[in-house]
Amino acid sequence: MTAQHYIAKLKALREEKELSKLEKFFKGEDGQTKAFGVRFGNVFKTAKEFTQMPLEEINKLLDSDYYEIRMGAVSIMDYQAKNKKTSPERKKELFELYLNRHDRLNNWDFVDRGAYNIIGEYLMDKPRDILYQLAKSKTIWERRTAIVATYAFIKKGQLEDTFQIAEILIKDKEELINKAVGSWLREAGKKDKSRLKAFLDIHTSTMPRGTLRNAIEKLDKEEKTYYKNLKHQ
Repeated sequence: MTAQHYIAKLKALREEKELSKLEKFFKGEDGQTKAFGVRFGNVFKTAKEFTQMPLEEINKLLDSDYYEIRMGAVSIMDYQAKNKKTSPERKKELFELYLNRHDRLNNWDFVDRGAYNIIGEYLMDKPRDILYQLAKSKTIWERRTAIVATYAFIKKGQLEDTFQIAEILIKDKEELINKAVGSWLREAGKKDKSRLKAFLDIHTSTMPRGTLRNAIEKLDKEEKTYYKNLKHQ
């Protein structure tokens, strides 16, 4: 269960045609990240074989410049975090590793893969101040973690943090934040449509179009028309 062993297994699955797909998925600008050339399905499948990997070995994977290898690290962390047999102590370590190495989780799909279980689920019975700190971060991916992690609360019918963090991020300049805010407002709205509409009544005229588009996706036709018109006023 070593980083070296995991990378060796991925290497056997490399495909030349996969090397060209990095630009499609990776939205970071670190100037270092490279494609390894492995399909995501194989990255996830292989990660599942390494769910017992020690944290120090996962940390080595996070050091890699290769996109798929870091995705493998996040996937292993995610599998561990959502395993009912994982101890509270290990879940805390996973939570801390995610936050401490957030500089290596520098793409939207790293966040979307890990924030729900590693961060959100861990915080279910704990203070959530860290999410509000992340929401005010200068780093786009930390801000995305703040809103994505609240999906764990939404699933349990706890919506307050989603709406409060959405309010912090509602005028964000980054499209990948706008879309995430809209998406998780939409999910919160599935639990409480009236709460979503109250939020939209206040913020529609000033929120980015991408946020509104995602937020109203599950509303009925008349409601969508109302908020679209409100945006145009």
